[in-house]
Amino acid sequence: MTATPLMTEPKMIEEPTIDRDWWRGAVIYQIYPRSFQDQNGDGVGDLVGITSRLDYVADLGVDAIWLSPVFTSPMKDFGYDVSDYRGIDPSFGTLEDFDHLVHKAHSLGLKVIIDQVISHSSDKHAWFAESRQNRTNARADWYVWADPKPDGTPPNNWLSIFGGSAWQWDSRRMQYYLHNFLVSQPDLNFHNPDVQEALLGDMRFWLERGVDGFRLDTVNFYFHSQGLESNPVVKPEDFNASTAPAVNPYNFQEHLFDKSRPENLAFLERLRAMMDEYPSTTTVGEIGDSQHQLAIMAQYTSGDDRLHMAYTFDYLGGEFSAEHFRASIAATEAGAPDGWICLAFSNHDVVRHVSRWAVHGQEAAFTRLAATLILCMRGSVCLYQGEELGLKEAELAFEDLVDPYGIEFWPQFKGRDGCRTPMVWQAHAANGAFSTANRTWLPVPAEHLVHAVDTQDGVDGSVLEFYRALLAFRKAHPALAKGSIELLAASGDVLAFIRTEGAERLLCVFNMGANAAEFIVPSGLSPVAAGCPGVLAAVIDGEIDLEPFGAYIGVL
Repeated sequence: MTATPLMTEPKMIEEPTIDRDWWRGAVIYQIYPRSFQDQNGDGVGDLVGITSRLDYVADLGVDAIWLSPVFTSPMKDFGYDVSDYRGIDPSFGTLEDFDHLVHKAHSLGLKVIIDQVISHSSDKHAWFAESRQNRTNARADWYVWADPKPDGTPPNNWLSIFGGSAWQWDSRRMQYYLHNFLVSQPDLNFHNPDVQEALLGDMRFWLERGVDGFRLDTVNFYFHSQGLESNPVVKPEDFNASTAPAVNPYNFQEHLFDKSRPENLAFLERLRAMMDEYPSTTTVGEIGDSQHQLAIMAQYTSGDDRLHMAYTFDYLGGEFSAEHFRASIAATEAGAPDGWICLAFSNHDVVRHVSRWAVHGQEAAFTRLAATLILCMRGSVCLYQGEELGLKEAELAFEDLVDPYGIEFWPQFKGRDGCRTPMVWQAHAANGAFSTANRTWLPVPAEHLVHAVDTQDGVDGSVLEFYRALLAFRKAHPALAKGSIELLAASGDVLAFIRTEGAERLLCVFNMGANAAEFIVPSGLSPVAAGCPGVLAAVIDGEIDLEPFGAYIGVL
């Protein structure tokens, strides 16, 4: 006789806890795909190459990668001109390659954020090809078209960031179309709800493939004023060159009507509602507006129904000084108390920060101080490929340039190629082991080879090992990732603040100058050294003596 099995309660399988806030305080490693690793030997980096190097990225101790665009593109602006939002450009590989990259990243504990360039498309996009045919087709209103003035000139004074008028004549429609960037990058018309729907659908396509978020290129450029009013002249006291180089006439206008329009808020709310359908995804917006960037960041990131976070050009330009950083931090805390900033010193659009800010002869100390500072500030952090090697801006000959921005404004502005040169993996390999090609899309600078990964990996005191140790230190201290920030009074080149999360309080002090400095510890505080990598300073009789570009981190 067979015994009747006892009935047992079914086991409850616990769902893994989803950290919807993983992005808050996360460290994101930006990969410029053309320059990370070339696997097929054509001189251009690709998805298979990136996948082969993801173990290196994970070993740094970062939380996520951000891929600059890999979509189908004629590459007039190297991927920031998209002709198919759901396709992978053949130069980078295939959709299958992309899926494999995402799977490998996730297996290593890395989130994947991809660029979304939706303020404009390529003029080779099927939507634009249809829109420009006539004024009556189904997509006639998908781009920003306008009649000329009676004398045939453009409808207003709006300028392109890449030089010249923002309007281009099209003989098919006998109208001008708007392009805030290259002539081959026509602006999409976000006032048309069908455009919004199509773009959100394209983004959903990637969410369904498992991406963890989007970096939103030029997020404040989506809408224009339908009145097409001319922009006013910028006031002399408000003039700055944080968004465009000083030689660019774009800086002469206050851009009230061609971007940063109030209608954008409603679209961002639509976008956030879609993102919330996919738990644990995030958005980070790029805000370029020299006069109003902080107010825009506050609007775009406040509450929980718009962007998760955004970055401005406060630290991608400006000066490396305690005064500038203190003012920027204070303004962010006062102007966007509910917002969340994403911090970066370098990326694919600006001169690498070691070249931009370092004092000649003190580059090594500066590099370490800058890394310590950004990883102690309040916000999430973007590190740009090669930053962890201490790379400087590459000096390229004019004939090696491919960036249309640099070619237009050479020699006063040399463009963005100097920060986009290939990653260097092995000092004594051809092309730094980036590629086996005879010629790479940008040359590999000889001066970068001495900083290659294999010269620093496992080497005590190297910049690479310093970054790894710093990232581990940040991860061990919740106050640095998600904590509040309180600025302290300090004189001269010293920047000081306290980071607090729960019971943990950290005193963070930085000498941002090339000369020794001191900091008097406020009464009532008794910091104990936190063991931060590279920190040599100590508290003696209530005073911290800081070497040039020195730091102190103490537990309170």
